[in-house]
Amino acid sequence: MSSSGPFDEQPAVWPSGSGQLEELQRKLALRWRSEPVWRPQPDRPPRVGAAFATTFRGMVGTGAAGDPAWAAAVLCVKGALVKSAVLTGRFDAAYVPGLLALREGRLLQEAVLALGARLDVLMVNATGRDHPRGAGLAIHLGAACDVPTIGVTDRPLVATGPEAGTQRGAVAELRLGGELVGYRVRTRVGVRSAVVQAGWRVDLDTACKLVLDATRGGRTPEPLRQARRLARASRSN
Repeated sequence: MSSSGPFDEQPAVWPSGSGQLEELQRKLALRWRSEPVWRPQPDRPPRVGAAFATTFRGMVGTGAAGDPAWAAAVLCVKGALVKSAVLTGRFDAAYVPGLLALREGRLLQEAVLALGARLDVLMVNATGRDHPRGAGLAIHLGAACDVPTIGVTDRPLVATGPEAGTQRGAVAELRLGGELVGYRVRTRVGVRSAVVQAGWRVDLDTACKLVLDATRGGRTPEPLRQARRLARASRSN
């Protein structure tokens, strides 16, 4: 994995200011359209990673710069945890919708690199195309790490669309400005649907299939659930 490609003309992979990040996001959104699409190999199960970052319990507000942070990355094959890495640090910025990369991007990339494992695809608790400038953190992190990505969130950021049906596997389109940017996906009967988005070099059909394949009894795909569990367990130590 490398940090080249879409960042060759940029002074930093993870900008420190909103103006610079917004410019980079627009360039990533354009680059996204021309990147080759990744497909799972038919002869073996995909090596699915996930990355998740959290802060201390009982935080007041949406989050400030310097908040303590715990970031975890995992590798799973057929739902089984194969390898993990957990880092402790601090968030670089306050939380602002559409600018999550300023807060979490650097730490998540460090966690993925610390994993030291080859990933076929990475699941991220962040948006992809459902973003004011068309390139949320799921896309940004994939480009930075040079790995295909899928965004999995609790709710849309700016896209709109109906709720998914009640049966597992039911989907409903989420659109932004006429573009299909994600799906609400019912991963389990009786629970709120997840929002699944194509990230870096992954189309929506592949993203939905992998999320459903990786969800085993719960609402969240197993790799992302494991990364979240490890990050939260680390902050308790």
